[in-house]
Amino acid sequence: MIERERLNRILWAITGGLAVIAAVGGLGTPALYSRVVPPSVLPGALSQDLVTVAVGAALVVLSATARAPRYRQQVLAFALLAYLFYGYGVYSIEQVYNALYLVYLAVFALSFWALVLGVAGLRPDVLAGARLPRWVRIASFAGALLQPLVFYPMWIAALLPLMAEHRQIQSYYSIYVLDLCFIMPAFLVLAILLLRGRGFGLVLTPAMFVFGGALMLSLALGPVLAPDGGQHIDAGAVTLAALFFALGGLHLGFLRIRSGT
Repeated sequence: MIERERLNRILWAITGGLAVIAAVGGLGTPALYSRVVPPSVLPGALSQDLVTVAVGAALVVLSATARAPRYRQQVLAFALLAYLFYGYGVYSIEQVYNALYLVYLAVFALSFWALVLGVAGLRPDVLAGARLPRWVRIASFAGALLQPLVFYPMWIAALLPLMAEHRQIQSYYSIYVLDLCFIMPAFLVLAILLLRGRGFGLVLTPAMFVFGGALMLSLALGPVLAPDGGQHIDAGAVTLAALFFALGGLHLGFLRIRSGT
């Protein structure tokens, strides 16, 4: 499905392996986050690490197995790279300056450039040969468009008071940067491409859904890891994770590529 497949798979293996090392380090030594992560945010960091172990390991496995014509596995690799880009973008922007910070930067950079290389290397015959039933395309279009329609107004409304008061916040500001500059534009562009039946939209949208599901899953697990013993999983995040995974699975299940790659 992608050109320079071997190079892509090498990048996936390195990125996934480094992510596993970083995440295991955080889970095994939570003291790494002392003084660089507020106590209230620590459960979220640990839940992200927990999901990252699975994501990184899965990406390493896909680097060995996701060869043509297994285009669905390659789409899943894009999804996992997007998750690592987001997760380690958070660590990089939030200045989590601990012994693993250079690893965080490496995963952040590698995941971004691996995505660029992979998307740029999608073969024209694959994009031209992508097919999806109309009803699935409409469902995916609605799911993709919903994200910018919800989060653009929400995050801008949260930013306006900070801008008016010239006030800085100490954590979570990376979410505004990543969502407003990268994630929501990606959802919006893919929604438009889906509406027009373009190959990029048909092939890449399920990767964004799986990415969203993994991200919501890490948010859902945060309360369970809270030091006060709270065992209540975030029901809203679980619902969103299930919705994202369902949309991604539906889209991938019905996606057909006629090029034979």
